[in-house]
Amino acid sequence: MRAWQVRDVMTTDVAAVREGTAYREIVDVLTGWRVTAAPVVDGARRVLGVVSEADLLHKVELLGQPHERRVFVGRRHREAQVKAGATLAADLMSAPAVTVGPDASCVEAARLMTQRHVKRLPVVDDLGRLVGIVTRGDLLRVHLRPDGDIRADVVGEVLRRTLGVRDDVVDVTVHGGVVTLTGQLERRSTVRLALRLSAQVSGVVEVVDALGWAVDDIPLSGLRVGGGTPAGVA
Repeated sequence: MRAWQVRDVMTTDVAAVREGTAYREIVDVLTGWRVTAAPVVDGARRVLGVVSEADLLHKVELLGQPHERRVFVGRRHREAQVKAGATLAADLMSAPAVTVGPDASCVEAARLMTQRHVKRLPVVDDLGRLVGIVTRGDLLRVHLRPDGDIRADVVGEVLRRTLGVRDDVVDVTVHGGVVTLTGQLERRSTVRLALRLSAQVSGVVEVVDALGWAVDDIPLSGLRVGGGTPAGVA
């Protein structure tokens, strides 16, 4: 079982600009490709930063306004004023870029986007060269996996191969990415592991626990995970 990686969902045909690309040309690239941002790369396609519609809009917002003398000017306002007067990608871009590798999991990429408050991540190789881009929408594609594919992974990879459970012991149903496990296993620890590993299968939205166990081999573990019950207990 392999969790989906960034390489599985990223776009490889990327709209990128060079550091010397002019403002008007950047606008043409973004509108022509129907994207909201583009990586800025050097001659070796190493990612230097990202220029977005937000970076470009400072010119529309602030250019031509009288420069106000202020004793205290916030960092964001200063950066906005600089970008309003900038004409090249090198001065307009946000840098350094927040990037990710193609082998990172989709979970890691989503967590990075949330932590750094970005909507997209340039995907780079070990030398920092651009190989793709992944967006929030791309990461959501993992939940478009057919239910049949998800079930095949849970049955074949989690239960059969990893846990050694026979196919007739646990009934696995999947509907809309929600996996329901029904049946009885020998040990409570195996039930817990089956639930955890099933939840890690790409495309799984939720795991419903309808499993029981014969032997509670986690006697001091506190609260029980899931809704399974010991054999013979109503």
